[in-house]
Amino acid sequence: MVKRPLAITITVIAAALTGTAPAYAAISCDTETTGGSTFYDGPSASKKYDARFSNSVSIPNLSTHTPQGAGTWYDWDGSGKNLLLVAAYRAGADSQIYGIDPATGSTVGVVAIAESHVGGITVSKGWAFVSGQGNSIRKYKLTELRDALKAAGTPYLAQVGTARDVNGASFMGSYGDSLFAGTFNDTGRGTMYEYKIATDGTLTTVAGAWEVPTKTQGLTVTANHFIYSTSYGRGNRSNLYVVKRGQKDLDAAALSCFRAPSMTEGITEYNGTAYLVYESGSHLYASDPATLNVIPRMHKASVSSLTSLVP
Repeated sequence: MVKRPLAITITVIAAALTGTAPAYAAISCDTETTGGSTFYDGPSASKKYDARFSNSVSIPNLSTHTPQGAGTWYDWDGSGKNLLLVAAYRAGADSQIYGIDPATGSTVGVVAIAESHVGGITVSKGWAFVSGQGNSIRKYKLTELRDALKAAGTPYLAQVGTARDVNGASFMGSYGDSLFAGTFNDTGRGTMYEYKIATDGTLTTVAGAWEVPTKTQGLTVTANHFIYSTSYGRGNRSNLYVVKRGQKDLDAAALSCFRAPSMTEGITEYNGTAYLVYESGSHLYASDPATLNVIPRMHKASVSSLTSLVP
């Protein structure tokens, strides 16, 4: 387990003193930086980030939509090719799903879906699951999503059935037949639940909530770890947490945290590489001088370079 400074360890949320909220030990995140130049816009986030991550594929339609969720789709077209999926929103308009080829960086298709903040997207058991309105999860048949991505223009794809109401769907990830989705909380820790995925896309809740870091925006799941991206505010740096799976209490879990550039969103794993999305490159933030790091493309790092922080 990560050792935390005494001054930080005894820090508690003020509300806990009134009995309205549990007391949490603050988690210390590594912020050490050289202060030198980086491969991205703006100041360096941390040595750990800069040593592990590098530039990757560009994200389309930043002039109209703001990227949020990230997922991976293996063998999407039946010929062994794979896709990174990025979900993006625009207030008052359809959201979009982008299919990006990780081998070439090209966008192979864009699909419109019903409006939502689309904070999470993940693929499992023949379905694409996407964060819906409020605390809900929509599902889309992969066969239909495949056809839509191959079609010209930006075809509209309807969800299958009605959205599944859940405890929270601000972010989402999956591993095997388990989907994990949870709440964003900017003032304290959030909660996350596991859902078992049936062949028809039905989600069955597994009892017991997982505690997740404050300001969680994205999640990718490996066999032994949760990797969370957390952020809030265009002028604030983000944090990445690597947490050993097993302990639902975050204070009891083995973990490591280090600082990342501002405005991280979804994160996904593909073939041993973690791909991280930023919303700072969108039209909402890119021209704002208050945006600390303007990043119009995904960043990537080897998953082992992250999980080795918490063996």
